[in-house]
Amino acid sequence: MASTVRVRTTAGAVAVVGAALVLGAVVLVLVVRSTLTGNVRSAAQTRAGEIAAVLSAGGVPSLAVGEPDEQLIQVLDGDGRVVAASENVTGRPAVAQPGPGQAVEVHTPVDEDVFLAVAATTGTPDGRRTVVVARALSDALESTQLLVQLLAVGIPLLLVVVGGTTWLVVGRALAPVAAIAAEVDAISAAELHRRVPQPTTGDEIARLAGTMNRMLARLQGAQAAQRRFVSDASHELRTPTASIRQHTEVALGHPDLVTVEALAEPVHAEALRLQRLIDDLLLLARADEAGLALRRVAVDVDDLVLAEADRLRSTRPPAVRVDTAGVTAGRVLGDPAGLRRVLRNLADNASRHAAATVAFGIAVRDGAVTVTVDDDGPGIPAGDRERVLDRFVRLAGARARDEGGSGLGLAIVAELVAAHGGRVAIADAPLGGARVTVTLPAVQE
Repeated sequence: MASTVRVRTTAGAVAVVGAALVLGAVVLVLVVRSTLTGNVRSAAQTRAGEIAAVLSAGGVPSLAVGEPDEQLIQVLDGDGRVVAASENVTGRPAVAQPGPGQAVEVHTPVDEDVFLAVAATTGTPDGRRTVVVARALSDALESTQLLVQLLAVGIPLLLVVVGGTTWLVVGRALAPVAAIAAEVDAISAAELHRRVPQPTTGDEIARLAGTMNRMLARLQGAQAAQRRFVSDASHELRTPTASIRQHTEVALGHPDLVTVEALAEPVHAEALRLQRLIDDLLLLARADEAGLALRRVAVDVDDLVLAEADRLRSTRPPAVRVDTAGVTAGRVLGDPAGLRRVLRNLADNASRHAAATVAFGIAVRDGAVTVTVDDDGPGIPAGDRERVLDRFVRLAGARARDEGGSGLGLAIVAELVAAHGGRVAIADAPLGGARVTVTLPAVQE
């Protein structure tokens, strides 16, 4: 790729500069020739005017010329006959009879040179006279030819310089690209810690290298997260599997001591736990791969909160009070099943750590619906409030995972809320424990 870009850039630079130089050379030659020819014409017109003025006054003008091959003069009568001439054209017919304001190129018998002839007409005592003055164009033509020759040699040389300079500059500019490509080719999935060389020039190549290094860092982080996810998932799956295996091995080893009911109860509980864990893992995997496909309809969040509060009252010990006094009406555009799962995970998390009370609240302000779930448990330290939204996070102390928690509940909440365009925040609850706040865009009535 680098060589192709190098060749195309060099060819393009040479073509553009060459076209500009050729066009400029043509214009320059035409301008120089026009200027030199104009000078010759002006000199001839001046001389013709001087002679015509002398004739008009009845005098006898001097028709002498300095160099015979540089200028010639003829005076013509009204019939076009030569009545006077400079020595270099004495006895010869009229070389030309230009009209008023005209200038014509003529070949004269004097060395077969090219002359530019002009005429001035005036009246004299002897009748109408026309003064023809022709000046040689040899100097102008030679100067123009010399300029063409210089340009014919200089333009190719300049194009060679432009091509060589472009080739070297582009080669130096693309050298880091070759180094980056070689390094990227050498990086495998097991070597994502490696980075491409980043020039210190601060140009586009340096920014490209920086972008690639940041991409490699993201890939390395994603790979590390994936490995942690697989490791943690394997660990979580091993626990219920080992429990099921333990109970079945005991039943197989001592069939007379284990009843069907005694075996079925723990195995069923562990199977349910295993199923919930697998469902959670599948949801997070879908979120990582292509995002969560949600069905968007208008949802009364207060109905979902009240339904979840009723479920919590029926499944939790009577010692845990469920408070819904802070629930007011609120509507969002979202997926009912996804929102229901968000509330269930928050409710289960709060009730698992509550000492005596779980409280739900809803508020609508500034075009957003805010759902709060409070408990009066040990709370979450400020330094861990962002971390608990990650997957398989284990907190030390009183709020560590227990009662079969997998550490995925709040991570799933964060994924589902983000898919709805909302956000999750954790703070201290007025009850003394933790408050989880979910903010979602409200339906615009």
